[in-house]
Amino acid sequence: MPIEVVSARGLNFRYDTKDVLKDVSFSVEAGDYVGLVGPNGSGKSTLIRVILGLEKAITGEIRLFGQPSQRFEDWKKIGYLPQRNSAFSRFFPAKVKEIVALGLVPKRRSGLLGQDEEAIWKALAAMDIMEIRDKMINELSGGQQQRVLLARALVKEPELLILDEPTVAIDPEMRERFFDVITDVNRNKGATVLLVTHDTSSIGKYASKLLYLESSIIFYGGFDEFCLSEEMSKVFGTFSQHLICHRHE
Repeated sequence: MPIEVVSARGLNFRYDTKDVLKDVSFSVEAGDYVGLVGPNGSGKSTLIRVILGLEKAITGEIRLFGQPSQRFEDWKKIGYLPQRNSAFSRFFPAKVKEIVALGLVPKRRSGLLGQDEEAIWKALAAMDIMEIRDKMINELSGGQQQRVLLARALVKEPELLILDEPTVAIDPEMRERFFDVITDVNRNKGATVLLVTHDTSSIGKYASKLLYLESSIIFYGGFDEFCLSEEMSKVFGTFSQHLICHRHE
């Protein structure tokens, strides 16, 4: 029986009088690679924050690895890359390797152990930032900072990797490298991935499932199901549906 890594049931959330999430229910199984898409203001980032307990839903339940989220404690299983502009202050006084080390939890008062240092070097190498490991984070470009933050999310080899608009400020060549790394983590290391993106025309090249959100869930399922759905043709239009499906082939 498939293991549910994330389970959402009946989530409702609002800011002031605006309904942001409306009766959202879905589950993510171990090994899934889910592309979470939708227009601006559709509730994508809010849903991620509710899943992680950073926001509290008005009604509904989140379960992580089978446990109610409010009782979940094994956070080392989860790697999270927030939107770049909310990640940290550009004046934060730390070196690249120190930022990556922050991804190792729980923190050890006695300092890094040998296996921790090895994990840090592996994460730095995966994102091609070994050469800048001793630079201050506030000296880097936006794209370099984003790669550092992804290395921080990957360093503990999480079972669930949650990424919110991870390719913002990354150049096209590095974007391909980025997605190669995420695909490797998913397919070869068994990590479950939930990735928020605006790029509906490309996500099918990488993800195994599509979750389209506009406050409520418009579609959730595999790309084959999406591509053959006449209902989705009506929702998206045949041209947009074709773009998504073309990248899936």
